Amino acid sequence: MSKSRGFTLVELLVVIAIIGVLIALLLPAVQQAREAARRMQCNNQLKQLGLALHNYHDTFGSLVYRKGGTESPSGTTDYNLSNFGRRSGFVSLLPFFEQNALWEQIKSGGTNLSNTGDHRNPEGPSGWQSGWAGWRNAPDMLVCPSDAGVPDNTGPYNSYGFVIGDRMDGATNDMNPRGIFGRARTTRFAEITDGTSNTLMMSERLCEAATPRPSAGHTAGNDEIQYKLAVAVGVSGTKASPNVCYTAVSGRYYTSGTLVQGRWGVAWTDAQPMYVGLTTILPPNGPACTDDSGNNGDRNDVCIPPNSEHPGGVNALYADGSVHFITETIDTGNLSVSQPASGPSNYGVWGALGSKSGGEPLSAP
Repeated sequence: MSKSRGFTLVELLVVIAIIGVLIALLLPAVQQAREAARRMQCNNQLKQLGLALHNYHDTFGSLVYRKGGTESPSGTTDYNLSNFGRRSGFVSLLPFFEQNALWEQIKSGGTNLSNTGDHRNPEGPSGWQSGWAGWRNAPDMLVCPSDAGVPDNTGPYNSYGFVIGDRMDGATNDMNPRGIFGRARTTRFAEITDGTSNTLMMSERLCEAATPRPSAGHTAGNDEIQYKLAVAVGVSGTKASPNVCYTAVSGRYYTSGTLVQGRWGVAWTDAQPMYVGLTTILPPNGPACTDDSGNNGDRNDVCIPPNSEHPGGVNALYADGSVHFITETIDTGNLSVSQPASGPSNYGVWGALGSKSGGEPLSAP
């Protein structure tokens, strides 16, 4: 009668080692497959936003503004009387990406949850009043699935923003920006003379809701704040020479002593660039800076490039409705000079993609 033979200790260790090697080989492939799926979903969400923008243009004859809305009487400090003219274009787009119910709620107003009483606010209060029911939860499609900065599927968060253009000076309140989306003024496709296939409408940026989030007046120190998750405030000289922004970073982090704020993507209804705006000056995944200083999100001279967790670049929506992946190595021209209000972009192919009528003889990458 033969005896059954079990594994020896050496054989068992060899089997475990082989399994470990196989897992080590397979895990990156699985992670890459998952990221590819997330990037594809992100791509599709931008396409849906592009379709919404085109349908909005078909209905009203122009695209949404980035910043606009209802105004309150001069001098009032009751931010629940109106949205103070800084409601983002996302709100106007709601009916065009199957969010009619939310749009109707916002349009009619709702119970005021502040301590000023129970009056109603047609089209909502100021964009930063996140406690109001209409503002509290952004539609899920405004969040890129690769954006790990969003704490969960609920909250006023967004991973997509409106392209302001390739100029820092006065970007926040510019009514005639070099890009498509400005303040209180809408753009018609006919005004995009560089061509809709050569001009960007939207792209993505990581939501800065990660905990702990750099608040107003926060100074980078031992906590090592990743520059993709905040904006360096008051980096003097960036308006005249955007590459000065690189002096505020070291590796992946802002340098110690840099004043930073983490506001982008934390209030989808607030139209300030520090929340929903993007520029085409520094390349994708580059640092973000303001030239002017202050402890709130109202900075006027801003450089806020798109960024993402997609390896090597970002998804971007063109004015023709197409979505393309733009690498972080795209040509950015001469970053040591400022950008005039008119004429070709000084910032290479990347800057040209942000200007709607710069006259640059360039094609989309």
